[in-house]
Amino acid sequence: MGEFNSDDHYIYYCGQESLRRNGVAIMVNKRVQNAVLGCNLKNNRMISVCFQGKPFNITVIQVYAPTSNAEEAEVERFFEDLQDLLELTPKKDVLFIIEDWNAKVGSQETPGVTGKFGLGIRNEAGQRLIEFCQENALVIANTLIQQHKRRLYTWPSPSDGQQLNQIDYILCSQRWRSSMQSAKTRPGADCGSDHESLIAKFRLKLKKVGKTTKPLRCDLNQIPYDYTVEVRNRFKGLDLIDRVPDELWTEVRDIVQETGIKTIPMEKKCKKAKWLSGEALQIAVKRREAKSKGEKERYKHLNAEFQRIARRDKKAFLSHQCKEIEENNRMGKTRDLFKKIRDTKGTFHAKMGLIKNRNSMDLTEAEDIKKRWQEYTEELYKKDLQDQDNHDGVITHLEPDILECEVKGLRKHHYKQS
Repeated sequence: MGEFNSDDHYIYYCGQESLRRNGVAIMVNKRVQNAVLGCNLKNNRMISVCFQGKPFNITVIQVYAPTSNAEEAEVERFFEDLQDLLELTPKKDVLFIIEDWNAKVGSQETPGVTGKFGLGIRNEAGQRLIEFCQENALVIANTLIQQHKRRLYTWPSPSDGQQLNQIDYILCSQRWRSSMQSAKTRPGADCGSDHESLIAKFRLKLKKVGKTTKPLRCDLNQIPYDYTVEVRNRFKGLDLIDRVPDELWTEVRDIVQETGIKTIPMEKKCKKAKWLSGEALQIAVKRREAKSKGEKERYKHLNAEFQRIARRDKKAFLSHQCKEIEENNRMGKTRDLFKKIRDTKGTFHAKMGLIKNRNSMDLTEAEDIKKRWQEYTEELYKKDLQDQDNHDGVITHLEPDILECEVKGLRKHHYKQS
């Protein structure tokens, strides 16, 4: 469990990679990363991220519910943990609970919870989900708006691929039901999963936090000779006699910037993962073709092959990056050293405006934060008045008096030096 940076996104995740089962994650675009107040990594079945919004904060909870084959105790424990997570969420927050519920709520309408545009027939797990929504004033968004059936199903049955099921849902607070504009699947999206991508369009506003104008970035690895020639020629024409330093600096800066923008190509952002090789990208293209043609077995095989090669490429890429970092450190190239570390690890984003409670859960409400600070301060300075100071091991006796002979010796030494 933890978080990491990946190109234009920041990913919060919780799970055990060694077991290769369960696990949840939330991916946040870097444009709204500064609005993230905190993340609660509950367990390998649920995770939540809180965003600073205007006028209310937004909390997104990602879950992976037990399957229909799971024991009743496991299902109950899942809903108990989810209820605990909901109780830690401020009531006024805009709340979304998303992802794989492994339940079918069907097309039967339940007032206040589901619409009449669901898919299939409700099962026992679906009824349990509806009861949970009723208890917490939640509505299932992708049953409210009429869509074609191909925009409703989220998981085709692996046995024949013909039975289409709706088991992934987006839940939101009933209070914000009217702000939901659409909720549908994108069957054509190739994301390496047997589930279809489920998206929702919701009208809200994130609070702007310290947004600054991003400067143009020239690719310094591709500086052409034309840049050197033009800068040299323009520098020769500068009048250096009786000039005010600030004016001269401004003129030099403008020459460097204008010539750079004119002659040096801009840095291009890589839309794919930096470590993916050409072999992996070719397999990704074949995988996309297999999905569009409905070739389930071929798609499954290509997906496994892509995952294997992608892991290999990432390991090789990180190994190469580490070697370059070690070489820069050995050569004393601190600028290149820290730039390479930032490119590999990502930029640190401080989480402002929240602290954690005793159970390491994020607090976002002002009153809760004040109370936690009060508790912390009281514990920090609390002292049991009945407990006497313990001086065991402390040296309490004074040093011996200075002898007269020592003073005379010091004076004699001083006179000799003078």
